[in-house]
Amino acid sequence: MSGASETAIDALVAAAEPTAPKPLGDLLARLERAGLLRDAGAADGAGEAAAGVITGVTEDSRRAGGGQLFVAVPGFHVDGHGFVGAAGVAGAAAALVEHRVDGAALQQIVVRDARAALAEAACWWYGDPSRELGVIGITGTDGKTTTSFLAAAALEAAGLGAGLIGTVETRVGGICERHAAHVTTPGAPELQATLRAMANAGDQVAVLETTSHALELGRVAGIAYDAAVLTNLTHEHLELHGTFDRYREAKVRLFAMLGGADKTAGGRRWPKVAVINLDDAAAPWFARAAEAVGARVVGYGVAADAAVRPTAVQEDAQRLRIAYDAPSGRGSVSLRLAGRFNVHNALAVVALGDGLGLDPAAVRAGLEALAGVPGRMERIDAGQPFGVIVDYAHSPASLQTVLDLLAPVAAASGGSLVAVFGSAGERDTAKRVVMGRIAGERCRLVIAADEDPRGEDGAAIVAEIVAGAVAAGKTSGKDVFGIPDRRTAIAEAFAQAQPGDIVLLAGKGHEASILYADAALPWNEASVAREALAALGWPSGG
Repeated sequence: MSGASETAIDALVAAAEPTAPKPLGDLLARLERAGLLRDAGAADGAGEAAAGVITGVTEDSRRAGGGQLFVAVPGFHVDGHGFVGAAGVAGAAAALVEHRVDGAALQQIVVRDARAALAEAACWWYGDPSRELGVIGITGTDGKTTTSFLAAAALEAAGLGAGLIGTVETRVGGICERHAAHVTTPGAPELQATLRAMANAGDQVAVLETTSHALELGRVAGIAYDAAVLTNLTHEHLELHGTFDRYREAKVRLFAMLGGADKTAGGRRWPKVAVINLDDAAAPWFARAAEAVGARVVGYGVAADAAVRPTAVQEDAQRLRIAYDAPSGRGSVSLRLAGRFNVHNALAVVALGDGLGLDPAAVRAGLEALAGVPGRMERIDAGQPFGVIVDYAHSPASLQTVLDLLAPVAAASGGSLVAVFGSAGERDTAKRVVMGRIAGERCRLVIAADEDPRGEDGAAIVAEIVAGAVAAGKTSGKDVFGIPDRRTAIAEAFAQAQPGDIVLLAGKGHEASILYADAALPWNEASVAREALAALGWPSGG
């Protein structure tokens, strides 16, 4: 991310911070109305705690000084209750806890669910900014980022200032900041602070990539969503949810959050709209959740009952042309994006525009104006005789989709596919062998490399992927290799690439680091690819 953009965004978010303390009693009343309060406790400390006001909300004990409210969130690796005492010593005014902590010198307020209470407290502290904005949530296993970029472009073209919080970047008041962190939806205090900054900066609508993690862990609780979009649902994040059914249930919660009356914000009325990919097998669950709370369902896809359906699709190396039928009438759009999977992403935004009552011509203009999405089907051309594509594909379904898209392109040039990818540590382990098999079935050469090992043994993760490729008929050391060092893996792939081949570098996309147990290695996949090409004698930039 650029320093200038980061400084500008940070300044806007910092300026959104309330400057006056707020009565703790007001928050307790809100928590009680939400059914979260078990025991308000008694003030054991002094100063701000005794005065009954707080100066901020945080789940990080290192930031809990100066009269802040500390929320003890039970984590996967660390339990916030172990830091309640430290928060008191640092000067926190009070703590929200799920059970009392002996010896902590501050007021402890016992709540039923600390994560939900954190979200409520953050909404309260920042003045419920989502009620001053139109809010669009986009969820799904794949396609969230591209659909979010397309949606923001369409909204802007329709005359609405659109903020964005997602995997690749945050936008506030027309200022963009690339992300270094590997988190799509931030924690509740940061999320609410950013929404407040959007409202203060004059944005009229916020587009939020809303992940299953954010829904399961309560990060988005309390947000007044107006529209929800489902891209698709495939195998992912079972390390958190355990089963596919629970993964689906987490995402369905977004559509259940569409209840309530239409609101007026950002100078317009926002109807409650559920935009659902009817070609996905999970569509009925999402439709039922939306209908149960009174939201209007607008389906898209090739399904016969879809309100927005493609009637013709043409593609070449540079453009994707889509003709479609919609409730607002027939239309066509020419996207500057590659890949037929983007047909569904574009139709989702057409359906969103119809549901919100946007000008269809403006929606089309916005879709056509988007030049691309960082790390999504990004071509690297330094004059080499083979293709290089950088893409974020990191699930079995997305890897298969991209490889199937690229296979005929490579074949038309007399080449085949080469894939370099990994699988994240401390995440869904079952997909590793599956992804190895998918690549093994489709590629001439497979190289497994680090993605984000985190606290796991990177070599062991790579070995699981290799095993999947071997099960698909590859031979270790001949046409499938495990090379944990990603830079070396990319160099090896380029060294073995033949004229007409397409080398897919999958899994990192736009991300700015590779996460290890004790460090984050700075990373730029496109730059590393160009350096590797230059080392082989193709230095012409691209």
